[in-house]
Amino acid sequence: MSDPTATAVMVRRIEALIDAVGRATLYLTLFMIGLVAINVLLRYSFSVGSVWSQELEWHLLAAVILLGMSYALQRGENVRVDVFYAAFKPRAKFVVNLVSGVLMLLIALLFIKLSLAYVGQSYAVNETSPDPGGIPFRWAVKGLIPLGFGLLALQTLGALMRLLLVEKQRLEAARA
Repeated sequence: MSDPTATAVMVRRIEALIDAVGRATLYLTLFMIGLVAINVLLRYSFSVGSVWSQELEWHLLAAVILLGMSYALQRGENVRVDVFYAAFKPRAKFVVNLVSGVLMLLIALLFIKLSLAYVGQSYAVNETSPDPGGIPFRWAVKGLIPLGFGLLALQTLGALMRLLLVEKQRLEAARA
């Protein structure tokens, strides 16, 4: 993709998709918070609880984390150590961002590769909760692993493309 306009359009599309997933994850988080509050109220006020609802909390937490990590990366909410980075010159910042982006992409792709067999095996045996009254279709929550890391890889790819566009613009402005 040598055309900067096509690259910019691709970056905007990736970011729009990740933004939509992030917004959906927000509602999933609100639902999970409500479920936890209801479970706590029922358990401690009425001594009523169910394995199914407790497992649903964990499944929703997994979904929030796996679907939300690409959104957090897009918004710059990931953990970074800025002690040295803040003092770097623009070229050094570019190199650090490029190397960390490529490493993030490789790690995300590795997680996808490693998780596919794990999810496939769970699906093949129609894995369910080992607890009586638990949630069936455990493979579905496991299926969020490659999906979440796929979104992370996509966001990282978009961030790398944006990084290259911005660096190209910076170098062109420095020449002018």
